[in-house]
Amino acid sequence: MKIRTITTGISLQSLQEHEKIKQAADFNQQAQIVFEKQGYEVQTTRIATNTWEEYLQGLSTIEIIHEIKILEQLCQSLNISFFNIGYASQPETIEIIPDINKNTSIIYCSSKIGDRETGINFKNARESAKAIKRISQESENGYGNFRFCAWANCQPDIPFFPTAYHTDNTSFAIGLELCDLVMQAFSQANNLITAEQNLQLFLELELNKIAVIADKISNEFAVNYKGIDTSLAPSLDKKNSIVFAYEKLMSGKFGHSGTLAISGMLTRVLKSVSVKICGYSGLMLPVCEDVGLATRANEQTYDITNLLLYSAVCGCGLDTVPIPGDITIEKISALLIDMATLAIKLDKPLSARLFPIPNKKAGEMTTFNSPYLVDCKIFTVD
Repeated sequence: MKIRTITTGISLQSLQEHEKIKQAADFNQQAQIVFEKQGYEVQTTRIATNTWEEYLQGLSTIEIIHEIKILEQLCQSLNISFFNIGYASQPETIEIIPDINKNTSIIYCSSKIGDRETGINFKNARESAKAIKRISQESENGYGNFRFCAWANCQPDIPFFPTAYHTDNTSFAIGLELCDLVMQAFSQANNLITAEQNLQLFLELELNKIAVIADKISNEFAVNYKGIDTSLAPSLDKKNSIVFAYEKLMSGKFGHSGTLAISGMLTRVLKSVSVKICGYSGLMLPVCEDVGLATRANEQTYDITNLLLYSAVCGCGLDTVPIPGDITIEKISALLIDMATLAIKLDKPLSARLFPIPNKKAGEMTTFNSPYLVDCKIFTVD
């Protein structure tokens, strides 16, 4: 088990609050040291803020870009590699996101397209679709969309990017990479019931250790601890792919009969662990971040409709899904609205991080040049 991220949330009133950003970076470094002394690998530390609409309000697009470029320079001077400026919730601010993306390299952000209280915001969904399309055209191989997603019904303090945003006082949350525990639990089981029991036991043991350390960090540094996002963050390590863990319990391959049942069981266990949890705390199925998912995508054992179906019983939505570069804005918007419909109907946090691949069609391979992504065939979108 690895710690994927220690994410500290801060609330800003302006981007001139350099000291608050520096304090968050310092805290992340200290928290990482504490965990590493206990034998844990910490892959990343990150900072997320309140919605940038609050601390950049009243500025022109040119001024917003200027301020965010200065922010990125500050982050780089503080050795911050992941900084999330929160979400946009208005069509006119969502429209600016491609410009932010084009002018930065470590800044992440998102758009809000609905929640339980107000329902689906169709204007935001369409503007988000336009942003996804434009980012794909203005970044190499469409990779810019790695730093942007649209979401519905997501609460603050999700430690995973790009969805992360923050409200209130400074706090931190933990995101984990748990696929090795799932593989271990499923390898020692011959049916779904035993697999669930094994996983519950393994998670209780390991996550309680993490929680104890996090509580100590909170007390020592006087920073509020929000909890662990128990989501199964993916692994590029083939032996710990979530897909190959599934297939320990299946007679077929991921996407075949039984996939939905295992997905539901996984999220049920992840939400029932007796530690303070936050964020998605469910199953993640990011196609281009898991070797097994990419492999089965190449074999077409599942499609984008299956991924939406699994979202009904798991935790994240449509994540790092490559789609044709010539896809229309209307089709992207329809996917976002489908995702938001599930999120609101089922009262769960879901997001969509879609990768239109320029000049490529369904069935062709992506050609990402990234340490974070694995290549796979582009999905058909009907």
